Amino acid sequence: MGLFKKIKDGIDSGAAAAQFKQDHATPDAGSGQIGVKGMPVNPSFLGGPSTTPLDADDPLLQPIDGIGLPEYAAVAKQAQLRGVTTAEGMEAIAAELGHDPATFTAAANEWVARMGKSMVVGQQFRRHLDAS
Repeated sequence: MGLFKKIKDGIDSGAAAAQFKQDHATPDAGSGQIGVKGMPVNPSFLGGPSTTPLDADDPLLQPIDGIGLPEYAAVAKQAQLRGVTTAEGMEAIAAELGHDPATFTAAANEWVARMGKSMVVGQQFRRHLDAS
């Protein structure tokens, strides 16, 4: 009798896992949308960043006071190459690249916050970082 209960529990568990995956799946990107690759489950139900696709004109992807993801990534790439790990160092690089340091810092903080909301933003940042 115990064996059949274990088999039934295993079947029920498998069905529950399949339902969970379906309920929390990362949606496919539609036409004109930017999606996340490699995430079968959307972690937003746990309070993590969402993997829901975004339109290219989504507010989360728009520049902050003139600092877009490409500009933020260019400064971050220079910081990475130079071993800079402080906010002051990032501000100095931003100034070298023609950005107002205070504006850049505020924008950088907002970009980090947006990445915490959407993995699409984070993956787009990574694409720009790699291309810098």
